Amino acid sequence: MLESFQIRNFTAPLADGTPVSHDVYSKGDGGACVVIIQELPGIGPETISLANTFVERGFRVVLPHLFGPLGKISLGGNTLRVFCMRKEFTLFTSHKSSPIVDWLRALCQDLKANHDASGVGVIGMCLTGNFAISLMADDSVLAGVASQPSMPLMKQDDLHMSSEEVAAAREGIDQKGRMMALRFSGDPLCTGRKFAAIAKAFNDDKERIKLVELPGKGHSVLTLDLIKGGESAQHALNEVLDYFTEQLKA
Repeated sequence: MLESFQIRNFTAPLADGTPVSHDVYSKGDGGACVVIIQELPGIGPETISLANTFVERGFRVVLPHLFGPLGKISLGGNTLRVFCMRKEFTLFTSHKSSPIVDWLRALCQDLKANHDASGVGVIGMCLTGNFAISLMADDSVLAGVASQPSMPLMKQDDLHMSSEEVAAAREGIDQKGRMMALRFSGDPLCTGRKFAAIAKAFNDDKERIKLVELPGKGHSVLTLDLIKGGESAQHALNEVLDYFTEQLKA
């Protein structure tokens, strides 16, 4: 399913200096670039379909392969894999992002500097949802969508960001324009309490993050549960596409 994508290996250090390498898949030749950060189930057919939707709209899409098999869903297996990747992911840590965010930041900087990208947009989903918010602090990132941000796990009232990261992200959003966050209203992994925590941190004096709640009990708004979400989920996807077009192609 990824035969039409180009592949390269990208290496960058984490905050402690540890070098980390992951394969990166890309498709499309548009100047505007969107990085889709995989969710826990993996880079399955639905994620590839989302990537192709962006390519059809004239974007260059980049899929970092962080863990798990390609082209299929492996929720149980990937959960075990991520638990073993403690240098890159800290699933239960509050008030601090996972170290893999440093690697993703370096990737966005590389895309803007070396691949003729007018700007980089990021989509984080579930496990990686909060990463999109953190990355808004970087100069290379002009747009971000946090879909069903669920970390830290089991702590719905906390964010997977330090107070310094929140301040930097707020400043970045103020400079670039608001970002978006999505969730189904009945999602047990990204609840209303999580959105309340985001609103408290970012929307105290103005709307920095547009919080979009869809009816239903799904979880993966843009991928696995897009069809189940019906018209409201399709509308959310179209709104995301329009948002990136406005932010990256204006």
